[in-house]
Amino acid sequence: MPKGVLGEFMGTMVLILLGNGVVANVLLCRSKGEGSGWMVIATGWAMAVMAGVFTAIAFGAPGHLNPAVTLGAVVSTGDFSKLAWYSAAQLAGAMTGACLVWLHYLPHWRETPAPGLKRACFCTDPAIRSAPANLLSEVIGTFVLVLVAGAIFSKAVAATGPAAALGPYLVGSLVWGIGLSLGGTTGYAINPARDLGPRIVHALLPIPAKDSPDWRYGAVPVAGPLIGGALAGLVVRLAGF
Repeated sequence: MPKGVLGEFMGTMVLILLGNGVVANVLLCRSKGEGSGWMVIATGWAMAVMAGVFTAIAFGAPGHLNPAVTLGAVVSTGDFSKLAWYSAAQLAGAMTGACLVWLHYLPHWRETPAPGLKRACFCTDPAIRSAPANLLSEVIGTFVLVLVAGAIFSKAVAATGPAAALGPYLVGSLVWGIGLSLGGTTGYAINPARDLGPRIVHALLPIPAKDSPDWRYGAVPVAGPLIGGALAGLVVRLAGF
């Protein structure tokens, strides 16, 4: 098993626990954060990314937390050796994090009558359902994520100041910006593991009066981020970051 697999698992678990946790805090009935809105969700996800990256790095991983980021790194470097290992660890971490969110908010699932709100605490769905437009949104959002993250950790940026040491904070800020600017169309999955893992968990868990996991849409937040990540990796490779 390559170095970093445990770190990618642990970091992604923290990412989903805090990220889907803030969604549950805002959407589930009788939560103290109920109705607090998009700004809270976007900010909570930014903090979740920062916490997840720090956790992954502490466990010896690069802190991708995302198969699309890993794919972008593969395309930019040509090293495919860790792609399957990291992607599997990220998916497993996302599923574990989603289970912890379910446990943490256990009494609130029964108190929430709307099945769509319960599903939204696990996975994304579009504001306007249009497969081509939704796919494009996920491609663009993930392209920005992988490209700018690559720029943050590039040699040129590192040479100008303390960007490397501040990397997790800057990546969290990047995700905050993506959520506020581009997240309104599809809920900015921008991460296949973040969406697919919790969607599987939603399908399996005994959540009262839940809806289907919406597999009809489920391919979009997997395919879009992978395309966007690969395209950004290609740009990073051509630019020589």
